[in-house]
Amino acid sequence: MALYKLLLPKMGESVSEATVTKWLKQPGDTISEDEAVLEIATDKVDSDVPSPVKGILKEQLFSIDQVAQVGDIIAIIDIEGEHSVEETIPSNAEQTSETIVNQIQVTPTTIQIEDKKIEIPGLNQIQPTLENHQSSIHSGIRFYSPLVKNIASHEGLSQQELDQVAGSGSDGRVTKEDILKYVASKKQQTASAQTNTSPTTTTAHVEKKEEYAAVPVETAHTINSGGDEIIEMDRMRKLIADHMVKSVQTSPHVCSFVEADVTNLVNWRNKAKEIYKKRDGENITFTPIFIEAIAKALKDFPMVNVSVDGNHIIKKKNINIGMAAALPNGNLIVPVIKNADQLSLVGLSKSVNDLANRSRANKLKPDDTQGGTFTFTNIGAFGNIMGTPIINQPQAAILAVGTIKKKPAVIETEHGDLIGIRQMMYLSLSYDHRVIDGALGGTFLKRVADYLENWDINREI
Repeated sequence: MALYKLLLPKMGESVSEATVTKWLKQPGDTISEDEAVLEIATDKVDSDVPSPVKGILKEQLFSIDQVAQVGDIIAIIDIEGEHSVEETIPSNAEQTSETIVNQIQVTPTTIQIEDKKIEIPGLNQIQPTLENHQSSIHSGIRFYSPLVKNIASHEGLSQQELDQVAGSGSDGRVTKEDILKYVASKKQQTASAQTNTSPTTTTAHVEKKEEYAAVPVETAHTINSGGDEIIEMDRMRKLIADHMVKSVQTSPHVCSFVEADVTNLVNWRNKAKEIYKKRDGENITFTPIFIEAIAKALKDFPMVNVSVDGNHIIKKKNINIGMAAALPNGNLIVPVIKNADQLSLVGLSKSVNDLANRSRANKLKPDDTQGGTFTFTNIGAFGNIMGTPIINQPQAAILAVGTIKKKPAVIETEHGDLIGIRQMMYLSLSYDHRVIDGALGGTFLKRVADYLENWDINREI
């Protein structure tokens, strides 16, 4: 048998690490080619790591909740072949320079198998090096899982204080249990220190501590004595919560609204959807139409397609539009359509359908959510007429569309004004007032509405 080293693959330009959330295969299990071996989570999306080879899982090198770097060896697989040590690195993987594997100094041992010589690392040399590595952990050089970071942020722990928490995980990593024990101990010390000054305050602290401890570490929810249900946020919900709070704290939000008459657009889509369905085998929704209008308006007003870095404004070269998608579990994810301005309406429709389907099936890749420069959200899908969405940092604006409703409206004609039944819709734009003023934000929003109102009823798809 040969040994294949399964590496954590590259998952996008800005993704350097991932947390192991679940092993789908255990040592001794048979693995088929392209079969998922484990599930991982980044700060954007959950995904699987498949095996490019067929074999038997020999060893898991990372435990659940541990963080692996891109290029780390995460598992060893026995594969059929010559008697040699196989180390295959996927073409999309990058070997990091600071992994523990690279820090291990070993003494090679040569063995003879048939007519071949093989060098195998001396395992007796590994432990001393790992001990040296652990001694450097408390100097600030270590990684924390997103869960540990979220708990530390929620409890108000500084980075310096977090670095002092003793870790019981592999290589001294701080686990969920470690951080919760530290927080509980800190609160107990605070309560004890206040006993001599304020008995009333001490009681309050003890009651709060007991309430916090009432949520088991591995339990999703519980019922307290009052009958209320306490639900622990899952990993994705914590990330969303932190991202939304950060956005509001970072950007002064301003919101503008316009109402658009999209009667021609609705009539065209009703006529075109059957043709498109028969020809391409899938639906054409309003989403790619809205995204096309946004992409055109961003080309007209490139200073909306920006981000802020300190006192600098970064005008983005590419127009990458993220579309907010609700997941079956109630969470939210924003896959990105890259270079949306360069796609035809058919291309946009296929991209939208592909990303939406893979979002619902939890099949998005980390790179699918990276690189967005502007975000679109369709709150009309839930029957809402308008909303004030929160900017998706580090972007500078987000546009929402409400539901399309038939309403009586004034129609201007060459023979005078008439009252008619029209398909009307509200659009809203939330933007960062540090870099986008009302004139720019309002004009951009009106331009999007103009593109939708002036839709060519005879357009072919």
